[in-house]
Amino acid sequence: MECDETLDTAFDVGFQDGSAAERRTPLKSACSTVRFEAVPSVRGFPSARGQRHFSGLYWSASSARHVGFESWLERDTAMLLDFDPRVVAFASQPFWLHWDDGRRMRRHAPDWFARLDDESGVVIDCRPPGRIGPRDQEAFDATARACAAVGWRFRLVGEVDRVQSLNLRWLAGYRHPRYQGSEEVRARLSEVFAQPRELLDGAGEIADPLGVLPVLYHLLWTGVLRCDLAVPLSERRLVQWSEGATW
Repeated sequence: MECDETLDTAFDVGFQDGSAAERRTPLKSACSTVRFEAVPSVRGFPSARGQRHFSGLYWSASSARHVGFESWLERDTAMLLDFDPRVVAFASQPFWLHWDDGRRMRRHAPDWFARLDDESGVVIDCRPPGRIGPRDQEAFDATARACAAVGWRFRLVGEVDRVQSLNLRWLAGYRHPRYQGSEEVRARLSEVFAQPRELLDGAGEIADPLGVLPVLYHLLWTGVLRCDLAVPLSERRLVQWSEGATW
């Protein structure tokens, strides 16, 4: 997408482009040329005994690679991005945003950059409301201004829905393509769940549920099958084939 010609030129970005050195350039020139959803993280994700936050790696099915996170909230946000059919790919801490706050030079690495299927970009920071200090708020406000100037959206995530998060944690265990199953099983699932049907009852009609359920959960993750994820997932949850879905 094209950048707004009225961009505030005070914003620079520093990012990794595959070389050893960090590349720094005005945000205006980078926003339409750099695939920030595919760049390496500008910071590491170390873990050590006694640290206050939880770091780790999450394998993204949409990006087909690992992305780092530094808290449970960031991890859950990664799952939501991975589950969202509009998200083509996303990266963790993809760039340093540099700006002058009038007193000193500042920099901030947003937690996520996501590329949507319409080629637009979304920048996301994750922080519970009770843990946002004045300098944090200044950084988030500056990031929001920079995003608005180049036509990206900015989201500050303070919490995620607990029930949806628990459901996605379960389904994410079956996000890898190895769980897509055979065409025969998928065809039977499309027949059995053409109308709303209880999850375990429908799976048992096809074959041994132990062999069918991983495929069913994978198709729920990909949106080929659908159910209400605002309530806890259970064996009696109604599941239905999505209209017009393909695998």
